[in-house]
Amino acid sequence: MRETMPQTPIFSSMLGSSCSGQVQPDMGERCVDPVYQDGNLVSGSLEALIERLVPTMDYYPDRTYIFTFLLSSRVFIHPHELLAKVGQICIKQKQQLEVGTEAEKAKLKSFAAKIIQLLKEWTETFPYDFQDEKSMKELKEIAHRITQCDEENGTVKKIISQMTQNLLMALSARSQYQEIREKFRQPVTDKGTILKTKPQSTQKDILSVCCDPLILAQQLTYIELERVSNIYPEDLMQIVSHMDSLDNHKCRSDVTKTYNLEAYDNWFNCLSMLVATEICRVVKKKQRTRMVEFFIDVARECFNIGNFNSMMAIISGMNLSPVARLKKTWSKVKTAKFDVLEHHMDPSSNFCNYRTALQGAAQRSQGAHSSREKIVIPVFNLFIKDIYFLHKIHTNRLPNGQINFKKFWEISRQIHDFLTWKQVECPFEKDKKIQTYLLTAPIYSEEALFIASFESEGPENHMEKDSWKTLRTTLLNRA
Repeated sequence: MRETMPQTPIFSSMLGSSCSGQVQPDMGERCVDPVYQDGNLVSGSLEALIERLVPTMDYYPDRTYIFTFLLSSRVFIHPHELLAKVGQICIKQKQQLEVGTEAEKAKLKSFAAKIIQLLKEWTETFPYDFQDEKSMKELKEIAHRITQCDEENGTVKKIISQMTQNLLMALSARSQYQEIREKFRQPVTDKGTILKTKPQSTQKDILSVCCDPLILAQQLTYIELERVSNIYPEDLMQIVSHMDSLDNHKCRSDVTKTYNLEAYDNWFNCLSMLVATEICRVVKKKQRTRMVEFFIDVARECFNIGNFNSMMAIISGMNLSPVARLKKTWSKVKTAKFDVLEHHMDPSSNFCNYRTALQGAAQRSQGAHSSREKIVIPVFNLFIKDIYFLHKIHTNRLPNGQINFKKFWEISRQIHDFLTWKQVECPFEKDKKIQTYLLTAPIYSEEALFIASFESEGPENHMEKDSWKTLRTTLLNRA
């Protein structure tokens, strides 16, 4: 089916063609309200935008528009309600073509092929829109009507059956991931009680599992790509759809909580705390210095790979107060490489340096011939903040009531970039031993980190002395 309808690459250009002019059943008037600037659609009523989504005999929507509208529509209308409206337009189109001549039958089959193509793109890109019974019911009703367009050889029926099977498999896979995700290690485990005595120098640490910064960076990248692969565009759109909008009362009540964003955010916190734990629990200063320099090298390798999220997590871990206060340790560290990393992650000018590096990695990825060169893993919390601020500074609707589609073009462009990066196949072989350690090694709470830090290098001022006294009192009370 796809070969008969060539598609332009998503976001290669904005669709500038005019509205199809078809009649929306419950409007009773032609689609006259979409507004264009420089050939690009910038606003329109919900009804007109829905009408633009549905194919006709001589029109099929651009993939860019399909992606952007289906992504943003959930802010204004439930997926099952949108499906119902699409079904109504399909009925109208089908009735206009049902004349009975061979020519009209051919047109009907062509129309059916386009509707199936739309449904395939919808179910493949946004499978979670069909998680509830209402959406599946609407999908089946549209499929039943379209099947009637080709009852002679059953080709349409076979394609729809395969599409439905693929959809159910996608929903099942996502459900299984959510179950696995429940078993993920929590971001902070309170290990304060185990620090009543100093840990043994023979205690297992990351260096006993992996002493090569490049290999550890590769295993971190493997974990990142595995986590990212389970984040879907509709998950990211929750950032917008959970916010206030003019249609808040309509479509916020049954939005499923997204576990995948939480899981990925927890991974960042886990890695930061693991880095701090590995450094603070080392007893001897020389070994502690080596540990700090090791993580600096790991962060540097992550940067070279294009894994900015792990890099930021490692830097964040080393900048936590229990680690940053270890002045005697840091005085022995060769900090030149660390200074370069911090320069890349400098928050001034809205992380200008990082954004420049990210843009460079994205350009490298576009022209890459190998998976290693294609890797781009952005700092996830900054990516989320960008979408959030795009949402906050631009209204969902214009003063005339039309949907501000220009806003959603930009949001969907950023989300599409992320989806492109997450589809990169990891080129590194999984090392089960290293990954098991990274994902299950004990991590200290902030309190436990301070205890370990003060035991390694005593308090240096009144504030630190008071904090250390309070922590020791807490430990005695627990005993």
